[in-house]
Amino acid sequence: MATLLYRLGRGALRRRRLVVALWLVVLVVAGLAAATLRGPTASNFTMPGTESQRALDLLAEQFPAASGATGTITVKAPADGRLATPEGQTVVRELVQQASTLPGVVGAVDPFQVGAVTPNGRYALVQVQFATGGDEVTDEQRTAYEQVGAAAKAQGWQVAPGGEVLGGEPEIGSTEALGVLVAAIVLIITFGSLVAAGMTMLNALIGVGVGMAGLFALSGAIQLTSTAPILALMLGLAVGIDYSLFITSRHRQNLLDGLSPEEAVGRAVGTAGSAVVFAGATVVIALAGLAVVNIPFLTVMGLAAAGTVTVAVLVAITLQPALLGFAGRRVLPRRLRTVATDGTTATDGTSDTESDVTDRPAAVEDRSAFGFRWARMVTRFRVPVILVGLLGLGLLALPTPDMRLALPGAATAAVGSPARVANDLTVEGFGPGFTGRLAVVVAGDTPEATSGAVPQVTALLQRTENVLAVAPPQLSPDGRTALLGVVPKTGPTDEATETLVHDIRDSVSGIRDADVLLTGVTAIGIDVSEKLSDALPVYLLLVVGLSVLLLMLVFRSLLVPVKAALGFLLTVAATFGITVAVFQQGHLADLVGLDTPGPLISFLPILLIGILFGLAMDYEVFLVSRMREDFVHGESARQATISGMGHGARVVTAAALIMISVFGGFVFLEDPVIKSMGFALAIGVAIDAFVVRMTIVPAVMSLLGDRAWWLPRWLNRALPNVDIEGEGLRTQLKERTPTPV
Repeated sequence: MATLLYRLGRGALRRRRLVVALWLVVLVVAGLAAATLRGPTASNFTMPGTESQRALDLLAEQFPAASGATGTITVKAPADGRLATPEGQTVVRELVQQASTLPGVVGAVDPFQVGAVTPNGRYALVQVQFATGGDEVTDEQRTAYEQVGAAAKAQGWQVAPGGEVLGGEPEIGSTEALGVLVAAIVLIITFGSLVAAGMTMLNALIGVGVGMAGLFALSGAIQLTSTAPILALMLGLAVGIDYSLFITSRHRQNLLDGLSPEEAVGRAVGTAGSAVVFAGATVVIALAGLAVVNIPFLTVMGLAAAGTVTVAVLVAITLQPALLGFAGRRVLPRRLRTVATDGTTATDGTSDTESDVTDRPAAVEDRSAFGFRWARMVTRFRVPVILVGLLGLGLLALPTPDMRLALPGAATAAVGSPARVANDLTVEGFGPGFTGRLAVVVAGDTPEATSGAVPQVTALLQRTENVLAVAPPQLSPDGRTALLGVVPKTGPTDEATETLVHDIRDSVSGIRDADVLLTGVTAIGIDVSEKLSDALPVYLLLVVGLSVLLLMLVFRSLLVPVKAALGFLLTVAATFGITVAVFQQGHLADLVGLDTPGPLISFLPILLIGILFGLAMDYEVFLVSRMREDFVHGESARQATISGMGHGARVVTAAALIMISVFGGFVFLEDPVIKSMGFALAIGVAIDAFVVRMTIVPAVMSLLGDRAWWLPRWLNRALPNVDIEGEGLRTQLKERTPTPV
């Protein structure tokens, strides 16, 4: 691999104008395709095979009028009893009439006819039925719905349109640009060169542009969830900057060692590029592996993010060498640009002579840098460091067992948003159960079978604990399907409501004359969360097993992969614990701008495992590969550990800070789902990079000594040699070096 990438890097630099032109053409074509082929994103989370989804499919087939999105308009009168007056009834009926004539609306229900009025005569609920699902409701229809009741508001009434129809696509604002700005500052400090920093950032942004444009172009044919593009943008930016950073850093070191720009970039792509390809492959495999849990919206999210990571890798190993060719020695700080180790003045040109492939004398290495000093301290006090690290991460992980999962609801939406206003007004007037109503579908082969089963189902529902009310049945035109509304006493994300869903399903399971299925937004959320929870251990086992296998392949060792996998588990546990403490339990929630704590989004844990696995392997490879490189070249295990840390600490620190900045930029968005994703990823990267990889790993490697690199002979022969350290490349280059006469 290293030899192939070495040739690719040199070729990209030689034909740099062609390479840059091709990538710009790809960017323009992808942008045009996105502009013309882009389709809508979905805000619902369907789960084929669950009871709630089967019920929705049945309604769409036999009772289409009841299968569309629903809205609930909450009305609050200026004073108690006003709804009972002729004036109040007129206001509400005008509101119902206005809602029923909205574009895309099938009809609106008069609250006086169905008793949706509070006893004090101050609150009323107007049910609005749309003809299509929430994802098919247009922006114009949604805007018209949100503006209902303007006349009533002018008279002092509160009118708050809400319901599932308000679900929309989270918006990307300017706040996350702060993360990119911080990343740029980190690059400038790391490189000491505006050219190197700007070129690295430009390279990453082109990759993100191509990846996102391609993703939006495919959205016309593939249904994307509203969070999929956000996740793809997060990862594309973070890994794009990091991968370019790794290659540029190695290239700069090669220049300082006296190599020509062409040879320097070839070796940078051959060595650091090999690590980039492997690290990117682990991220892609982990994200694509989300497909094994057989959850469609999660599969799409994983594949979308994997696509942007793939583009980031391709850009790093092709476009980055081309840009480095244009920059020449300007990627170095000004004071070092004209200094070469052979005593000559370097230029930004390239040379194809055989002397370019010779190893020139390297500059005297400074081992007083912080990375070396930190490594010496960690290896000296390795046992206390390991114990303190394990204890600290264990304490951070304590809240993890209390983690609860749910789909996002209006109760945790940003304060002041239309969905949150409507939710709070409904809870104020009617109680939390009215914000998470359930729907029971009764379907028989004949109208007689359905009409006979409905009274039985109604009686069972009314006797079920935690049921507040059961609405009269609505019958389909052919009389074979009935829809009953069930109002719980508790809110949609309450544990008691989850218990109620199971109790209802158990109680109606004995009905023989008709199929009885429970659905509704609340039931769907519970089904999705449970299926994701069941898939989590399987996926975690898959990811851990994959990490052991891949790292065994790379490092030719048994203990290094096991140590890496255990470190990854520590990272995941601590990250879950902190995220639960902040977003679910509300500790320090004000610091992240969280209005209302609540259960974590259902897919966050499994998605976090997939992403953190890939990123953790990034840092493991970049640090430990240098340790192995020095060990096989004759250094002792302890000295190789110090050397690997000393050489890699600065780059890994910069890479981690960049990822934390990019992910952290999304914490400033109002959407609590995106906020929690950005927070968890930023915290996970910080823990893995600084606590696990740069502290616990060198301490453990020092403790293991030579045993860290042990591998049975039979297994060593069976495993293919991927040569990520570029050993084969180094041998080739030495063989090509002319023998001095």
